Amino acid sequence: MSTAQLNLWPSLPLAAWQDTCTTLHMCTQVVGKIRMELTPLINHWWNTTLYVSPRGLTTSLIPYGSGGFEISFDFVGHALRIETCSGARRSFPLAPRPVAEFYRDTMSALTELGIDVPIWTTPVEVPNPIPFEQDNEHKAYDPEYAHRFWRVLVQASRLMTQFRAGFLGKVSPVQFFWGSFDLAVTRFSGRQAPPHPGAPNVADSVTREAYSHEVSSCGFWPGGFGPDALFYAYAYPEPAGFKQFPVQPAAAAFNKDLGEFTLSYESVRTAAAPDELLLSFLQSTYEAAANLGKWDRNALERAPTHPQR
Repeated sequence: MSTAQLNLWPSLPLAAWQDTCTTLHMCTQVVGKIRMELTPLINHWWNTTLYVSPRGLTTSLIPYGSGGFEISFDFVGHALRIETCSGARRSFPLAPRPVAEFYRDTMSALTELGIDVPIWTTPVEVPNPIPFEQDNEHKAYDPEYAHRFWRVLVQASRLMTQFRAGFLGKVSPVQFFWGSFDLAVTRFSGRQAPPHPGAPNVADSVTREAYSHEVSSCGFWPGGFGPDALFYAYAYPEPAGFKQFPVQPAAAAFNKDLGEFTLSYESVRTAAAPDELLLSFLQSTYEAAANLGKWDRNALERAPTHPQR
């Protein structure tokens, strides 16, 4: 690997930042719940997600009254920043501190800005959740690994955006889901799906809204409660033969425990051509869903264009 490639695709072993990863998961849930509370439901909970930014993760503009505000995780300057449409700002450092303190500081900053937003403080999609105001257990913050995490998100978002462009049908933004702590993009066949059977630690109403229509979804998961960082892809409902479909690259495989195709982040970052390797995974796993599910690919796809450099 060249030095330039190492800078673009940094090492992200979970063992080196497990505690930071778990703490950040809880902190993004605090911010995500604020956005969820103040925005109307949009398809499949898309109103609740975060987005990769030039410095970290952001809510984008959250409407409030006749204006709005934005909350951003800055993984370059290591701060949480809140900015309003009126020009008012508040910020505090991202540093080793309990989630309970992060929650209090975030809500206090909003109150100072004249923003009143009570939230349900119990984390979701995790086993044994601790309410934010009581969570003095999770308190790690390693700035080096928070920065690496963001750099990986930048590369994953770039390529998933390129992949997204090859679809004419309904397709989600590339967005960060704070409940499952992953970056995802989802294509839709246009057909309704059967009611989702549910998932651990998630309300049925959440999964049924998320999977109300037939999907082929892919994304990046940095790890947290299982294996190291990986790219994944799945279909719902899963068509017959999906698990056995010959996807690319050779390093990819169907993970029976997760119920998804997976490709380790390490395989991508150490490849001679990481972009091509990851795009082949995204495309071939989509083809597994679309071909076996008999999607109308002629109507739904187009050749992606490339912006001029």
